[in-house]
Amino acid sequence: MADDDSELGQTRPASPPAARIVRPYALTAGRTRPVVDLPMEATLRLDTSATRRAWGEDLQGRIIGVCDLRSVAEVSALVRTPLGVTRVLLGDLVQQGYVHVQATLTENSTDDERFDLLERTLRGLRAL
Repeated sequence: MADDDSELGQTRPASPPAARIVRPYALTAGRTRPVVDLPMEATLRLDTSATRRAWGEDLQGRIIGVCDLRSVAEVSALVRTPLGVTRVLLGDLVQQGYVHVQATLTENSTDDERFDLLERTLRGLRAL
């Protein structure tokens, strides 16, 4: 009996909370493609209207918090979300006017511009 009492008085260590798994399609309402073309190396800029709005702690708010002057791939890594999900949600923000996309390369881009993009990409990968 004494053993039972001592066991009741002891506190068990709390187990870590169970991981919550959310399927990517639940975050994008089933969409798999962004409404605008978003290459993963495209640089993003926040519109001034995005800074005036109060964003919540949801995924869209976290994306807004980190996307200014970063690439689509960097944003995806920073918010720890699959690239496809990030692209869909960023596409929504672009369509709503909160985020602007700066084109990285076009068909008329020079070899120097292409080389510069490769160098920046390598620097970014090395920094990870």
